[in-house]
Amino acid sequence: MAILPTISGPRDLDALSTAQLRQLAAEIRGFLIDNVARTGGHLGPNLGVVELTIAIHRVFDSPGDPIVFDTGHQSYVHKLLTGRQDFSQLRARGGLAGYPQRAESPHDVVESSHASSSLSWADGISRAFARTGRRDRHVVAVVGDGALTGGMTWEALNNISDDNDRNLVIVVNDNGRSYAPTIGGMARYLNRVRTAQTYRQLDEGSANLFRRFGPAGRALHRGLRGGTRGFLSRFTGNEALYSNLDIKYLGPIDGHDLPTLIETLRLAKQYGAPVIVHAITEKGRGYGPARHDEADQFHAVGRIDPRTGAALGSGSATSWTEVFGAELAEIGAQRADVVAVTAAMLRPTGLLPFAQRFADRVHDVGIAEQHAVASAAGLAYGGLHPVVALYATFVNRAFDQMLMDVGLHHAGVTFVLDRAGVTGPDGPSHHGIWDLATLQLVPHIRIAAPRDAERLREELREAVATDDGPTVLRYPKGAVSAPLPALERLPDGVDVLARGESADVLLIGIGPMAHTAMDVAAALRAQGIGATVIDPRWVVPVAPSVTQLAASHRLVVTIEDGIRVGGIGTRMRQVLREAGVDTAVSELGLPDEFIPHASRDQILADAGLTAPQIAQDIVAQVLGTRVPVARRSGQAEPDWNAEISPRPRNLRR
Repeated sequence: MAILPTISGPRDLDALSTAQLRQLAAEIRGFLIDNVARTGGHLGPNLGVVELTIAIHRVFDSPGDPIVFDTGHQSYVHKLLTGRQDFSQLRARGGLAGYPQRAESPHDVVESSHASSSLSWADGISRAFARTGRRDRHVVAVVGDGALTGGMTWEALNNISDDNDRNLVIVVNDNGRSYAPTIGGMARYLNRVRTAQTYRQLDEGSANLFRRFGPAGRALHRGLRGGTRGFLSRFTGNEALYSNLDIKYLGPIDGHDLPTLIETLRLAKQYGAPVIVHAITEKGRGYGPARHDEADQFHAVGRIDPRTGAALGSGSATSWTEVFGAELAEIGAQRADVVAVTAAMLRPTGLLPFAQRFADRVHDVGIAEQHAVASAAGLAYGGLHPVVALYATFVNRAFDQMLMDVGLHHAGVTFVLDRAGVTGPDGPSHHGIWDLATLQLVPHIRIAAPRDAERLREELREAVATDDGPTVLRYPKGAVSAPLPALERLPDGVDVLARGESADVLLIGIGPMAHTAMDVAAALRAQGIGATVIDPRWVVPVAPSVTQLAASHRLVVTIEDGIRVGGIGTRMRQVLREAGVDTAVSELGLPDEFIPHASRDQILADAGLTAPQIAQDIVAQVLGTRVPVARRSGQAEPDWNAEISPRPRNLRR
């Protein structure tokens, strides 16, 4: 009889025997492989925490005892054990989120999927429980070893050790990997712990000793193993590391041994002060294709064949990431001063080709974006040109360093932001929609948004040729846009993509939104409205020719896939005002909201950023009505000056 369908909440685990818990673990692995293969998602991390999650829910009483997952990409097992077993629409609109989400369940506490913040959350929650008299409640933080490379983790540990009178259990899920193998001194330290012969020999010896006493001895060994391993860890140095922080340490323990996990977590629960439980796990556990994947052990997959792990329906389209990676490697061959910096995302950001050719010129700092950016300023001061490759959502974590360490010092650093704009199924914390609004606050920064592969290549070369201040190149997730040649390139680098028969509307497409602008122009042309389409290429600062073109048109419409508030459209309006140009400006972009998971097309449609929606709004505004008006044969030209106010309302609220 299958056990998983009978689990509607964590307390259903209480009556299960050890054998049944093991059966449940096997069923969960099979469920994850079958279901994630159909939808895509984070497979490897979840296969590695099956027993760990079962043990946590067996020992602790969620949601009374909150469980905080660091990043949350390993929370699928948690969802299954808390009554969410419909994975048919995982990460799709209307289906389960790929990360914890409060709207789904009271068992989900922290929705943000940015790493290294869980211990700070747990510190705050446990302090609140202690202060408000809820000392019977425990807080559990599940943090991967990769998150220990982030500075916030150590800031939190420093403060957790400042007050030991609370119930806080920190579970270190140590699989030696974040996306890829974890790097840095802490990673090397933990690796020595995992492989120490002294520890392994002593542990095996103690197990053999207790086995001699039969069932009673084996039971005693299980009960004492957490404490025994804490003793054994003194031979590997972990006890000394955490005792210096004044935090009790238990481990390392086998993260797939359910009896050991349960007994160790019970010891931690009874301790009455902050405790670290160090569990050694295997990413991709139980699934051969994941275990043999050298890249990232199926950290995140699209649709795959569950039997072989082979990708399905991925096609052969070249991605933006691939174009960047190949071009940077070529630049590296021509310029020895170009170095690459990333934060635990060598492969996902496209730096692997560069690393394969110039291994000594790549600096992977771990999950430490602030350090990456400040270090890049130092690299620039030392005579190098660093290229910092990050996901757009993660550059938010290093804004102060962008402003004060790079910007203030006019450091020649190039930032390449992958997954900019709407990313789709990963949800609010992974959309890269804030970079255009926030980064343009840095004085003298230059920001480029390529519309196709050729523009990406040329703008990257222009960026690394700039050594008197920061440059930014941003592009979206997925396949690169189709080539879109220019009719004309103006002297200051602005590309004119289309010219209307009349100077009615100037459409400014930011990056890939230039393709949308071209479709809008065609729709307007069918209505008898002339539209000029331009791609500024470098969207910050605003080029003089853009101001001149705006002055010669009756309406300017900016189209961007970042938030509208404080975006490029806002900057355009300010520049035109300062230049004394009174052309009306309509800024189209994403709302200043946290956008839930859905497909990119669905999200853009919701924001009114499809070509038909934009064209309809422009026609309605031009003709003074909110519905599209077809131009009849012989119909008079609209009175543009009468119909368009100097300061029109935004087309989409």
